Amino acid sequence: MFVSGLAANQDVNIHYLDTLRMADHHLTPIIICPGLSEAAEEYEDLLAYLLPRRAVVLSFRGRGRSDTPRTKYDLADHVSDLAAVVQETGIERFHLMGNSRGVSYALGFAQKNADQIVSLIVEDYPAEHKQMSAEWADEYINQYLIPTGRNKFIRQQAVKGIQRDSTPVRMEAKLALPAMVIRGMLEGSLLSEADMLHYKHLFSILTVKEFANSAHAIRATEREQLYLSIKQFLDEQDA
Repeated sequence: MFVSGLAANQDVNIHYLDTLRMADHHLTPIIICPGLSEAAEEYEDLLAYLLPRRAVVLSFRGRGRSDTPRTKYDLADHVSDLAAVVQETGIERFHLMGNSRGVSYALGFAQKNADQIVSLIVEDYPAEHKQMSAEWADEYINQYLIPTGRNKFIRQQAVKGIQRDSTPVRMEAKLALPAMVIRGMLEGSLLSEADMLHYKHLFSILTVKEFANSAHAIRATEREQLYLSIKQFLDEQDA
């Protein structure tokens, strides 16, 4: 079902999945940026659900089947991974979606390439790129990745690179394009009321979709409704 490809970002190969062969090319494609420890393969069901719309999802550096460089794990480096996939797939105009920390990568790209984007979907993450504490990497690896088995999706070298290289960036450029903010409403969501006000400042055309039975991991708790909301929003933009 999927085209499996590699996009060269200088000396780093970035893996992506693409539903090109089954897509209706009259529909605007969507490119998806997974969360911090997620790989492209975890989104295969969403790509299939969105058919016949063409959908592309990438594994950022250090994740999935992408290369794991020794350095360069800041915001600009992840944005360049996304840019490499955009160039490799030849998609000129597209919807862009980010989940969790993938939101910062999507917004970082959008702040400089808004002319390529038809709409934005951001899932349960503020409009900022966060700096990680000195203790974060070891805690994340030993208390989350290894116990849950998620270390198969992201290499420890990448986690440590993110902790070492990440610098804080707050997204401030206003974007004149439609956006949907997806938000979990239970404790554990990463979006505060202040974060929501900031999104309202950034986007003049804003849809907010709240999930009453979810915290941060909305796909784990309300997947069916989440996917339907994404599809409906995309269809509305193309209407």
